[in-house]
Amino acid sequence: MVDYFERAKYFRTKKRLGQNFLINPDVISDIIEFADIQPDDVVLEIGPGVGFVTEQLVKYAKKVIAVELDEEAVKELNKLECDNLEIIHNDILKTQIADLTEEKVKVVANIPYYITSPIIAHLLGEIDDLNNSNRNRIKDIILMVQEEVARRIVATEKSPAKQYGLLSILSQFWAECSILRLVGRKSFYPAPKVNSALVSLKVRPEPLLKLTNYKHFRKTIKAAFSQRRKTLKNCLTGAGFDKNKVSQILAEMKLDENIRGEKLSIEQLGELSERILQD
Repeated sequence: MVDYFERAKYFRTKKRLGQNFLINPDVISDIIEFADIQPDDVVLEIGPGVGFVTEQLVKYAKKVIAVELDEEAVKELNKLECDNLEIIHNDILKTQIADLTEEKVKVVANIPYYITSPIIAHLLGEIDDLNNSNRNRIKDIILMVQEEVARRIVATEKSPAKQYGLLSILSQFWAECSILRLVGRKSFYPAPKVNSALVSLKVRPEPLLKLTNYKHFRKTIKAAFSQRRKTLKNCLTGAGFDKNKVSQILAEMKLDENIRGEKLSIEQLGELSERILQD
């Protein structure tokens, strides 16, 4: 059995980069299983660290492209010396997948938790970004995130109010999202203060909703979730939408005048956005 803990201890992790290395062999083998890597698959690994997951990925994939920001971690990765491993020393947020490969990729990522939302937006594109070049290159994504963030990614209007929001809508608009398994804090070195979860995002061929104006939908949801303590009507009015029109639409949709944004499904928010556009 590989002793990942002993190997991780020798590397000086950097708090500023949010480094927590996955050292649980069961979780590592689960990632490989969930990723369902075929011999002709190209895998994009984000935040490989010192390569504990990487050294398993290269056994199954045609090619693994590992994007790592930390220079010292890159030195460790170079020790793997695999013919099918390409190491890119760069920030994933400044990296376009199309510049790395012409093929579609499976993404595997154990990323610093403080940049989870920006990375999801970078990989999937915003709500109104219909031809995002990164998303067009991705088959699916296996993501290790903070458990609380995982709950937000898969949340619906029926979830606790704090969980359902812009991250839920963005993720589900462009991908089928599910939690694959929970991961305890002791699975990492150094152990983070929070539990984690492994999430699957299977990229949709089409957006979740067919709309006439995606930019307007993005504006509508941004307004709807701008101030959670306020009613949906007040949030929309505060963002410049016509108060009387909003009241009329809520009545037509048989929604309570005092309903809050997080009580509407993505479909209802889409309908609301389309109705506001109509004369």
